[in-house]
Amino acid sequence: MKRREFLQLPAIAALPLSNKRKKIAAITTTYFVRSHADDIITRFLEGYWIGDRFYAPPCDIVSLYMDQVHPADIGYRLAAAYNFPVVKSIAEALTLGTGTLAVDGVLLVAERGNYPFNDKQQQRYPRFKFFRQIVDTFRNSQRAVPVYCDKHLSWSWDEAKQMYDWSRELQFPMMAGSLVSVTFRRPELDYPLGIEFDGALAVGNGWVTDGGLFHDLEMLECFVERRKGGETGVRSVQHIQGDEVWRAAERGCWSRDLLRAALSRAERPGTGRPEDVKQPVACLLEYNDGLHAAVVALGGLVDEYLAAFRLKGRPIDSTLCYVPPENSNNFSMLVHGIVQMFETGKASYPVERTLLTTGALSFLMDSAQRGHERIETPALRVTYMAPPQSFYAHGMGS
Repeated sequence: MKRREFLQLPAIAALPLSNKRKKIAAITTTYFVRSHADDIITRFLEGYWIGDRFYAPPCDIVSLYMDQVHPADIGYRLAAAYNFPVVKSIAEALTLGTGTLAVDGVLLVAERGNYPFNDKQQQRYPRFKFFRQIVDTFRNSQRAVPVYCDKHLSWSWDEAKQMYDWSRELQFPMMAGSLVSVTFRRPELDYPLGIEFDGALAVGNGWVTDGGLFHDLEMLECFVERRKGGETGVRSVQHIQGDEVWRAAERGCWSRDLLRAALSRAERPGTGRPEDVKQPVACLLEYNDGLHAAVVALGGLVDEYLAAFRLKGRPIDSTLCYVPPENSNNFSMLVHGIVQMFETGKASYPVERTLLTTGALSFLMDSAQRGHERIETPALRVTYMAPPQSFYAHGMGS
């Protein structure tokens, strides 16, 4: 079904809206078909599907700032179609030319575009730069509104921590993160708060720069954050690759039993053995409370998001975090959570989840650059409690 046809369908189980529709400023790096801007901002314009339910456009996009104009840009055309301006600055997007904050929420989607990589294979998207300008507008207006920041907070731990600290200082709701942590689960695996883990493993594909590993790390975290005592942060990380991945398994650094259980959930399994993967990567994490967990990336064999967990006194659990390959459902649950934050002023899941995974990712990239050494991470004493109810898309998905 084409996107324009969505609007001809009746809304089903739409979110309860306030009497006054929320005005949202959209801040992005670039905007083209299937970009993250399209995946997120366009859903606010045209509505979205979760499973077989359609949700009508939830808020009003009232301004758009684009840092770069893509050769196949759709931002200008959508702005004309939906009657909102493309503005020249972030401050103008938030103030609408009034000189003071004039919106009820901010979508910050700084993913995709022509931005440099550093020597650790981290693409230096300007999330921190954009976020700082948003915060400056909040300060000048003496008022703040909810902000969603797409994916991890920054390639830099120091920048990510500053962004989080600003949100706490100015007391505005904030969300960030990966669609994988809130997508459909096949089977629908979830845990109550207070569960005790003996091990955890996420399995991903060959996208092992920071943008790819982030999805695997946050998928892992959305499960293990529910453990007894709550999240206590990460004590150390280590990035390894090649044959050392399998030697680490032999030493007990991660579990082949968990790997087999996770791979058993693959719906598009590759051929061959895990050991035949040309360049496997593993990320080893030791949490402050003693939990050991890992991400194993098997490019060429795995093209899905898989996870397995060993709980005390129970058999191994495993699941597929299923991201629909078509565009109607893949980002929708993430958008649903953002909408709820804009409507209620409360984050649908803790931003500390993304803060912690952002930090783990940043130090893992340091480990890779330093010859795959183990790195102590005292800065990652990020503590929080998961919500009583996990936030993710129920059902099988399309």
